[in-house]
Amino acid sequence: MAMQKQLQALGRLTVGVMNRTEAAYAATLELRRAAGEVLWFKFEGLKFRLADNTFYTPDFAVMLASGALEAHEVKGDWEDDARAKIKIAADMYPIQFIAVQVQSKKDGGGWKIEEF
Repeated sequence: MAMQKQLQALGRLTVGVMNRTEAAYAATLELRRAAGEVLWFKFEGLKFRLADNTFYTPDFAVMLASGALEAHEVKGDWEDDARAKIKIAADMYPIQFIAVQVQSKKDGGGWKIEEF
């Protein structure tokens, strides 16, 4: 377990820097913006307080053409604490929380979407 934590820490990027999956999703959001589906998006644009000294920062804040605000979390694999945080945030705040994962090519490619 400690070794897994060390490996995760080594692969973590600094705040404000996207990994490859997040960058690919940003390109998807940019296409949606160009198509008029999305008005605005910002990487790490929102931070939610869940409890004392406990915060959740989704990968993207997204404003749809309708004016609705969403929080998008891009994941390769889910860790239990990340899934718990998005569920808690969805219960506490009146906006749509969406998890996005790369869908394998054998499953059609694109993005798998889960709403909270």
